[in-house]
Amino acid sequence: MKTLILALAFLMPAAAHAQVSAKATFAGGCFWCIEEAFEKLPGVTAAVSGYMDGRTQNPTYEQISTGTTGHTEVVEVTYDPAKVSYEKLLQQFWINHDPTTIDRQFCDRGSQYRPGIYWHSEEQRKLAETSKAKWEKDKPFKEKIVTPVVKAGRFWPAEDYHQDYYKKNPLRYQFYVSGCGRYARLDQLWGKLRK
Repeated sequence: MKTLILALAFLMPAAAHAQVSAKATFAGGCFWCIEEAFEKLPGVTAAVSGYMDGRTQNPTYEQISTGTTGHTEVVEVTYDPAKVSYEKLLQQFWINHDPTTIDRQFCDRGSQYRPGIYWHSEEQRKLAETSKAKWEKDKPFKEKIVTPVVKAGRFWPAEDYHQDYYKKNPLRYQFYVSGCGRYARLDQLWGKLRK
C-alpha cells in the first residue's frame, strides 16, 4: 500500500504540490511601517521593502532619499489567495496609511513617500478602483482621498538593513512611529476600523 501511495504521489503533476502565491504592491510612506502591517496578516507569506518607479537602475536608499530619482518606497507583498483575498489586503492598506496626502505620509516629506496602490493584473486594478470608490463614499473623515491606483513597474528590493526593521530594531522603530505621529493620525482618520 505504501508503495502504491508513493507511486501515485510521484505521478501527480508538480503544480499540484506547488503553493499558489500572488504579488501585491503598496506604498504608504515609510516602508518599514507598511511591511509590519502586512507581515502580521494571516495568508501573507512575505513582505519586502523596496523601491518602484524612478529613473535609476538598482537604486540605493541614499539615492532615493534625495527625492530626485522618482522612486517610491513600496512594499511587495507575497500572499496565498486561498488564505487571504486581495480585497483583504486592500482593507489592510487603507487603514494603515493616510490617503489624504500627496508626496508625504505623517512626518516624512517628499515624492518618495507618496502613497499608491500598484496593480499587477486587470483584476487587481478593478478591485483597487472599486475599493477606492467605496472608501470615497464611506470614508470616516472629510478630506478627499488622493491615493492613486497605478500599474506596477519594476520592483527593486531595499537594502537588507531595511528588511524587517521593526523586528531588528524594535525600540528605534517604536520611537520613529510615535515621534512621527503615525498611530495618532491613523486613529484620527480611521477610528474603530483600526481595532
